Amino acid sequence: MCGIVGYVGFRNATPLILDGLQRLEYRGYDSAGVAVINDGQIHIRRDVGKLANLRGRITADPITGGIGIGHTRWATHGAPAERNAHPHLSMDGDFAVVHNGIVENYLELREELAAEGIEFQSETDTEVIVQLIERFAKNGAAGDLTEATRKAVAYLRGAHAIVVMSRLSPGELVAVRIGNAGGVAVGLGERENYVASDIPAILEHTRRMVFLESRQMATITADGWLVQTLDGQPVDAPVHDIAWDPVSAAKGEYKHFMQKEIFEQARSLTDTIRGRVDFEAGQVYLPDLNLTPERARSLDRMVTVACGTSYYSGLVGKFFIEQLARLNVEVDYGSEYRYRSPIINERTAILAITQSGETVDTLAAMEEAREQGALLWSIVNAVGSQAMRVSDGYIAMNAGPEIGVASTKAFTASMVDQFLLAMYLGQLRGTLNADQLRGYIQDLARLPDLVGRTLEADAQIDELAGRLYHYTDFLYLGRGINYPIALEGALKLKEISYIHAEGYPAGEMKHGPIALIDEHMPVVTLALKDGLYEKMISQIEQAKARGGLVIAVATEGDTFIASKADYVLYVPEMPLLLSPVAAVIPLQLLAYHIAVRRGADVDQPRNLAKSVTVE
Repeated sequence: MCGIVGYVGFRNATPLILDGLQRLEYRGYDSAGVAVINDGQIHIRRDVGKLANLRGRITADPITGGIGIGHTRWATHGAPAERNAHPHLSMDGDFAVVHNGIVENYLELREELAAEGIEFQSETDTEVIVQLIERFAKNGAAGDLTEATRKAVAYLRGAHAIVVMSRLSPGELVAVRIGNAGGVAVGLGERENYVASDIPAILEHTRRMVFLESRQMATITADGWLVQTLDGQPVDAPVHDIAWDPVSAAKGEYKHFMQKEIFEQARSLTDTIRGRVDFEAGQVYLPDLNLTPERARSLDRMVTVACGTSYYSGLVGKFFIEQLARLNVEVDYGSEYRYRSPIINERTAILAITQSGETVDTLAAMEEAREQGALLWSIVNAVGSQAMRVSDGYIAMNAGPEIGVASTKAFTASMVDQFLLAMYLGQLRGTLNADQLRGYIQDLARLPDLVGRTLEADAQIDELAGRLYHYTDFLYLGRGINYPIALEGALKLKEISYIHAEGYPAGEMKHGPIALIDEHMPVVTLALKDGLYEKMISQIEQAKARGGLVIAVATEGDTFIASKADYVLYVPEMPLLLSPVAAVIPLQLLAYHIAVRRGADVDQPRNLAKSVTVE
């Protein structure tokens, strides 16, 4: 959950960058750093911990300059330490970079660069970026910072937000966005310009901003800016005027908070992974869970309690934990759990999933479990909330504020947190060997980029919504691990568009719902290429035979399904266990665009509240 700020202009960059980082400190506080150019040299200050530590260091040992970059970090690769803090310098000290994202192939790049004689100063994945830029600046880019950066980022896998500067080009910054790991906003001023990962960092100085789309880069000087694609094609990027009021500023370029939060998911997933996996060692770390290997092995059952969207997340998590940790999992509604006599004891772990941490039904279920001696965990987005405080251990979603009442990024973050929990339990219980664990970690590293690619279908889904918004009933079907996604897709449509929708396990269609299918009932199917694909094709054919309009969420490259379904929404090919995280994205977007076309209040649907604090 890193924050990025950059400045080039006629003022001293250091205090401007520090103030911007202060507004982004919620996005990372294990370390921070600033680099500026002065007298032809890059001067850098970094420190561990909160931003106040860095301010103290700069007060004691000042740096000044008219161009600079800064960063506040939440670790992914490498422990919180000064050597791992951003900005990172190239070996010769000519280039500096700050970065948000995960370099999926950093190990192979690091080995390649080390073989060329590059000596790395940190344990981070980010350092390979700046070393690559220096390599191309010396060989093939003729010292051109934009061209060297373009060549370097072509080698990166994953989703990234990157800002680069060089003492050899002391009047320019280069910013890059690849995928949706983080936003890049270019703030436009008079004889000065800014760049930031989020609007609030620079809103005090300018409200005229340009937003980079995926696979675009900007070259920024004090007097101008130029946006290009990564292929070098010029882009006529629109300038947005951001209102000064906090609500409009928080929405930025988006019409609704829900839309913004859907598009933040690649970044929020990166943030929930950060600091919890060691990609090099192939280990998972969840220190806030307060769990020993002995306690993990003593468990014989886990019960997940949750409500609404969080309940469906728990259904997905059941697949993760049972397969990876070989621990039996039950999933129960928090609102129902305490009204029977649940059988739990000290060998039972209770996992509460709640975005707000204040959902009264879930808290009551946790209290019941506490009284019976169970081990109590929570997955919570609101740090310091009641659910987090009463737990024996917790996992913070790190999704950032979720304003829209209908949960989106908290849903996907909580699924990934359960995947982390499953790996961690498998690691402690000995059900995963080192190779298996490393494989699952690599799958996880790819996930934010795959989610970002899924979001690129937004325009197609908006067009489809224009064909569907007048229907009054929908049926959602899924099987296996994607059955809960059918439930969640139907819930999203109900919540924000007020259309009746029902989610069902596809294998149960002939046990009732098939009677409803006709030309007035669109059927949304989760039909990814997995072990149940042929069975889902059969369900699609049965729906078509009864006149149903079929929309399929399918795996990229599956041309066969296009001959069966009326409309196909593709998601990238990905590991089966993590497929629900991407498969839900088209359903979130479909619900959003249908609701907008129906004129519904997307962010505050009628009769609903963000946190249910009374029964």
